[in-house]
Amino acid sequence: MEKQPQKLALVTGAAHRVGRELALHLARRGFDIALHYEKSEEEAQRTRQEIEALGRHVMLLKADLANPAEIDVLFDTLGQAAESLDVLVNSAAVMPRSDLLKITWQEWDGIFAVNLRAAWLMARHASQLMHSGGVILNISDAGADLHWTGYGAYGLSKFALNELTRLLARQLAPAIRVCGIAPGLLLKAEEMPQAEWERLAARVPMKSAGDVQGLLDAVDLLLANEYITGETITLNGGASLG
Repeated sequence: MEKQPQKLALVTGAAHRVGRELALHLARRGFDIALHYEKSEEEAQRTRQEIEALGRHVMLLKADLANPAEIDVLFDTLGQAAESLDVLVNSAAVMPRSDLLKITWQEWDGIFAVNLRAAWLMARHASQLMHSGGVILNISDAGADLHWTGYGAYGLSKFALNELTRLLARQLAPAIRVCGIAPGLLLKAEEMPQAEWERLAARVPMKSAGDVQGLLDAVDLLLANEYITGETITLNGGASLG
């Protein structure tokens, strides 16, 4: 029997938080991992060790996703080491406060460079390495539809990411599927007081924050169901119901 090639997943922002959870989950599913990080080298090395303990291979890829030239280098490196790519997860993002009446154009450009332009460039490069059956997953944000004025530019970047998901899905079908997942409250920021987190969770119709397992379950659904493309699954406990 001919040996099947090893599956490979590239996860951006995979050194810590949501990206780390996604990388570990895909490793448990049998994928080798191309682990992207920018500055968090110590955390990237720790995540690498956790993945290797699962019996999977890891390639560390350092790049500033706001710099298109570094994305080019990332894929040059990946292409030299791997014959193909099965899954791309665009997880890396920045979420500074971004009141549209207060931020500078430079701050605007910085948000869109990472949250939107990088996802587009990563997907375009990845599509050249993917064979039929490849999957691109864009991690969006349920807040894209909630009109948070304090995070205006951030919300716009994620709203545009949802449309990018639809456009790429149409253009890359049927060989490659492109889907999204838009979590709501998921992981509390370290600087946020617990009481504030609990207050926000209580406002959600389901009266709780989400959890990482719900996100991973959505990943499993999108990887397994080969008839889903162009869709972004919202995981926000009904917060968008008003």
